[in-house]
Amino acid sequence: MPSPSSFSNDERLRWVERVARLMDSQFRLPGTSFRFGLDPLLGLIPVVGDLSTFAVSGALLLTMMRHGASRHLVVRMALNILLDTVIGAIPIIGNLFDFAYKSNERNVELLRRHYAEGKYTGSGKGLIVVVMLAFLLFLGLLFWGLWAGTAWLWDYAHLRNVW
Repeated sequence: MPSPSSFSNDERLRWVERVARLMDSQFRLPGTSFRFGLDPLLGLIPVVGDLSTFAVSGALLLTMMRHGASRHLVVRMALNILLDTVIGAIPIIGNLFDFAYKSNERNVELLRRHYAEGKYTGSGKGLIVVVMLAFLLFLGLLFWGLWAGTAWLWDYAHLRNVW
């Protein structure tokens, strides 16, 4: 059974920790203890920013899966990412949410506790395939929804002679 310190000794997991910090709490608002990362800043760029942060979170999740996250833990991590992505995509409210909800750091902490409890299981290759397919399905539905919504707005605007 790995010791809790094995998390800190694994360079790939330290990489996950560094990227999570960059995305969620790299910067400090001067004069306060409030921290934020690139996630809320990228979220200010419509669609592209949210998709890029979703991709980074997905890459972090895949790395954590390869290093022993159990199925139950992966589901919890994926739900953190999904919640961050879905609510983060809502204009204004999502931007505020991104500053407060730090899904990547939450996931790193979940994995750290997983290691500390001795639940490390090794590689989860089968689970990686399932989660990747689920993420691809989610992205496909997201793109389809954006396309359908844009087409609807376009048709609506032309029927009402808004332009």
